Amino acid sequence: MTEAGISGSTETTLEELAERYGAAYPWLVAVTVLSAFATAVLTSSIVNVAVPDVMGAFGVGQDQVQFIATAFFATMTASLLISPWTVEKFGPQLTFSVSLILFVIGSLISTFSPNLPAIIFGRVVQGFASGVIQPLVMVALVQAFRPERRGLAMGLFSMGIVCAHGLGPYLGGLTIDAFHWRLIFLLPLPVVAFAFVMGLFVLPRRAVGTSVPFDWLGFSLLCLSLFFLMTGIANGQRDGWLSDTIILQFIISFVSATGFVLSQVYGGQRILEFTLFRHAPFSAAIAVAFVYGLANFSAIYLYPVFGQLVQEYTPSAAGFLILPGAIIAVFILPLTGKFADAVPPQFGIALGVGLFGISNLILSSSDISSMFWGVAALILVGRLGLAFMTPSMMSAALGTLPLNKLSEASAIVNFVMLGGGAIGINGLVVLLDRRTQFHSEALTATQTAANPATRELLENVSRLLGEEGFAEALRSPVALNYLADMLRAQANTLGFQDGFTAIATIAFFGLIPALALHIVSRRGRQS
Repeated sequence: MTEAGISGSTETTLEELAERYGAAYPWLVAVTVLSAFATAVLTSSIVNVAVPDVMGAFGVGQDQVQFIATAFFATMTASLLISPWTVEKFGPQLTFSVSLILFVIGSLISTFSPNLPAIIFGRVVQGFASGVIQPLVMVALVQAFRPERRGLAMGLFSMGIVCAHGLGPYLGGLTIDAFHWRLIFLLPLPVVAFAFVMGLFVLPRRAVGTSVPFDWLGFSLLCLSLFFLMTGIANGQRDGWLSDTIILQFIISFVSATGFVLSQVYGGQRILEFTLFRHAPFSAAIAVAFVYGLANFSAIYLYPVFGQLVQEYTPSAAGFLILPGAIIAVFILPLTGKFADAVPPQFGIALGVGLFGISNLILSSSDISSMFWGVAALILVGRLGLAFMTPSMMSAALGTLPLNKLSEASAIVNFVMLGGGAIGINGLVVLLDRRTQFHSEALTATQTAANPATRELLENVSRLLGEEGFAEALRSPVALNYLADMLRAQANTLGFQDGFTAIATIAFFGLIPALALHIVSRRGRQS
């Protein structure tokens, strides 16, 4: 290629690329950006199935291991706000390429890390890259497709999210069963390499070259608030909720969050448009989005961990629990999208909340004896509920706003959902720990010499051990150890059942903003 050709290629615009590739261009862009985005989403859920293995590898509890999930979500929540500025400043192609390189670096750090903090750092790098990619993907799809086909583009975007969330735990489980849990971090890299190469050809390089400075103060305050909030929630159970350290962390988080809000309301540069909250339907939809993030991402975390720690499934079987629901949800998304267009959004939200909440409420009675396909069917019902809820929620959030505010509104919706996911998983792990400890103490208190069931169990176990040739001096300690294992398993089961109940309860809280939407829309029609 000549020097002039090289120089000219560095200023490739969207129009030039569309002319070069013709009618195939929108689909080339879709394949490129959705490959990268689906990989990022898949990576967010693929680690959930590895939680028990990571706990065993480093000898730590869920309260520490959960950071491999929550650190990703928290960092992604913050970094998606920097994406629009980087695209304007450096151009779509450079932003996309650098983000994928960072993603690969994070994957390699997590794969070859010698300890848990290093894995968490790798997940932070992955989350940062994924957050930058997400808004870029939406913008690239909207720009590549003609206005009359942008609904199809958003449908592909939604299908990519649902598919990746379902495939992540299953592919991770297959990898763990066949190889090692560390290799789950390398699993997406071939797709990342494909997206990287394609991006060099089909994404525009020209940057707007914005002179508007980025709101680094607001961004720093947000990161500070999220960090201390996540750390405080995770360490509160271990260090004591009223300890000086935990109280200080929550105070710093609150002060930082307050400073962030004030900087967005009164500052010159903004990364979130808080004036949109003056629209009542938008505010109600944001409340729904927060509930959605809390409940959905907590459930995606809980299902494979429950399958392994309570039902004693292999990682691949536990990861498969979500897959049927995800596949069905993909196929009905076009129908639920039409449903959202035909019916007021509050009804779609209420239907989705009801299905998701009821399915998890029934799951709260599951234990080791529950049938595999029974659990999978209940999860499927919950996924169907979310398929109804998602388009209605987005319709409520964006449907009443001016066109020039849709980008800012979409950023807030994604920010709230991902932030809710990080807080939800963090809080869920704390709940599991507290409730398991509570049930363990309650069950242990009933195991006395006066309890005939306990006495009979110990006698039967001792007798069986004697028949197997165990020395008499060993029979009683082994029988007591067996009893302790039974109590731990039962307490663990009851703790997870409480987790399902909590997720269902959170989901049902989504009915409150749905009711608010109904009241606001009815008043609007009357006026």
